[in-house]
Parts: sequence; C-alpha cells; structure tokens
Amino acid sequence: MLDGLRSQRQLALFVCAWLAFNFPLLTLWDHKVSLAGIPMFPLAIFVLWGLLIAGIAVLMECGPPDSGGA
Repeated sequence: MLDGLRSQRQLALFVCAWLAFNFPLLTLWDHKVSLAGIPMFPLAIFVLWGLLIAGIAVLMECGPPDSGGA
C-alpha cells in the first residue's frame, strides 16, 4: 500500500496536521493573549495552516517521483 517514500511522508504529514488541528493540542493556543494586537488563537491557526501548505509544497516538489509499481 505504502510502497514509496513519498507516500509514507504524505501519510506522516497528514497525521501531524490531524494532530495539530485536533482538540487537545489546539486548546494550547486558546488564551486571551495577543501578539501585535492579533489574538493568539487565529494567529496560531493561520501559521499552522501555512506550515502545512509549505510542507505539502516541499514534499511534492523535491525528489524523484515514485516508480508507480509498474
């Protein structure tokens, strides 16, 4: 099922994102603290989302493609 290294990395990125946006870890940022006038919770979600998109972009662009099993 997960033959290539790229597939394993995609699965690992998915699991990390799922954990980061899940309830217990997301409550770490839910405080009445602001950074430069921006509340910490929306800022943390925005930064996590940006890191997820950057991680997907790096994963898709670097390295040779999988052989496809053919």
